[in-house]
Amino acid sequence: MKSKKTNIKMHVKTGDTVKVISGSEKGKIGKIIKVLPRNNTVIIENLNTATKHLKAQKDGNSGKIVRIEKPINSSNVMIYNINDS
Repeated sequence: MKSKKTNIKMHVKTGDTVKVISGSEKGKIGKIIKVLPRNNTVIIENLNTATKHLKAQKDGNSGKIVRIEKPINSSNVMIYNINDS
């Protein structure tokens, strides 16, 4: 069975500046770097970060700690300033 493609409309898009209105990052302002319409979430630059520890891949290399942005539900953000592109 084929899956149907549906256009999911979101109130924000990539490049918009938004303000987080709820959650642990409440009150912070950032730029959207990715929109995930299937999950109704957005990824905001330098907000809602998580730490990931990576093992060394080869002999002689040391492991590292990487900080990555996690998605936030789009209902928890509002447009702060529309991108003038």
